[in-house]
Amino acid sequence: MANTPSPRPPTGGPHPCPADRRRWLVLTVGMLAMTAGCTFQFGLAYLIPALRAEGLSLAEAGLLAAAPNAGLLATLIAWGAAADRWGERIVLSSGLGLAGIVLLTAATVHDPIALGVCFLLAGAAGASVHASSGRLIMGWFAAAERGLAMGIRQTAQPLGVAVAALTLPSLAATHATPAVVFMSAFCLVAAVLVVALVRDPQRGTHTAAQRTGSPYRTPVLWRIHAASALLIVPQFTVATFALVFLVDAQHFDPATAGRVLAAGQVGGAIARLATGWWSDRVGSRLRPMRITALAVAAVVAVLAATTHSPIAVAVLLIAAIVTVSPNGLAFTAVAEHAGRAWSGRALGIQNTAQNAVASATPPILGAVITGVGYGPAFAAILAFPLLAAALIPTRAEDTNPYPPTPPPARPRPVRPGRSSPPADRLS
Repeated sequence: MANTPSPRPPTGGPHPCPADRRRWLVLTVGMLAMTAGCTFQFGLAYLIPALRAEGLSLAEAGLLAAAPNAGLLATLIAWGAAADRWGERIVLSSGLGLAGIVLLTAATVHDPIALGVCFLLAGAAGASVHASSGRLIMGWFAAAERGLAMGIRQTAQPLGVAVAALTLPSLAATHATPAVVFMSAFCLVAAVLVVALVRDPQRGTHTAAQRTGSPYRTPVLWRIHAASALLIVPQFTVATFALVFLVDAQHFDPATAGRVLAAGQVGGAIARLATGWWSDRVGSRLRPMRITALAVAAVVAVLAATTHSPIAVAVLLIAAIVTVSPNGLAFTAVAEHAGRAWSGRALGIQNTAQNAVASATPPILGAVITGVGYGPAFAAILAFPLLAAALIPTRAEDTNPYPPTPPPARPRPVRPGRSSPPADRLS
């Protein structure tokens, strides 16, 4: 198989870095931008103690922490459409810049309602990172590299939460304002780096598949979106209730439980990289996604059966790793099946579906756990990964206009005395 050519340099004149170095620079800056967005979108929970110390109730502080996610859900598809229309660089930088300005405004207000509105608007602006950073990978990376590149990009979410965990509690020790200023500065610095270092990949000519119109006229993308949303249920069940399970059912102290789950976060990030690399090697996103969905079902079944067993902690740790592993595969498959003309909108829809399910999972599963216990609750979510595996349209890759292709096999070394390997042994 011929080697897939590297993406061409961006439009708008020469740049100082060769294309093969530029794409990794773009990925690094895009990942930093997404980390900045995720720090305040998913990390505000670490401000809840400071907000309560300022007189808010737990319910009020929880609403403030959830406000960015509500704003994000409202604008993901719109930002994706903007990226398809005007390119990734302007959308990524303007969204982060607006989020930084709004957060800076939030640092000056004291009314809880005004603060909630600011967090809501910052989430709506920062949603640009979820559509644009993934779309950059589609344009800059060849098919045989996109799985790994998207896996690297997907580690930005746990990294953003980790940044929030490490910085926000100490910054908000006396007042929440310094922590909000930090999040604002992080977004603004990331926006400046995007402007300075990111270039949109060159727009290629439209293929016949693109000229025929929307990729949503077939059920392929809808099935990938649905399968991804179903796989969010076990992922957020484990992520939300793992700490409580270790403390209540396994009698861990919270600090030790936190260290155990931190190892799971690291393992989950490695799992996303590994599945992306695997999909590049085999030239498929959807077949590995189906296999990992079945693996999720298997580990959930074991977890449900061992909640009162000594091995439950090890199984929970494995579940924390396995349940996040299909995420990057789904995003890469969506971008490739949508094509560059539609990838921004498609990634926006993908993020919207996943975040909507993620928001609904904790309260519903919390009620189930309260009513029937951990074992039956974990057993109840077993149907979700099994249904996801059935929905994943693996045959669609045979007709995908942007199929992933594995890298070419390396020719075998020439034995001494031969000028070249035999023709029938060439890869």
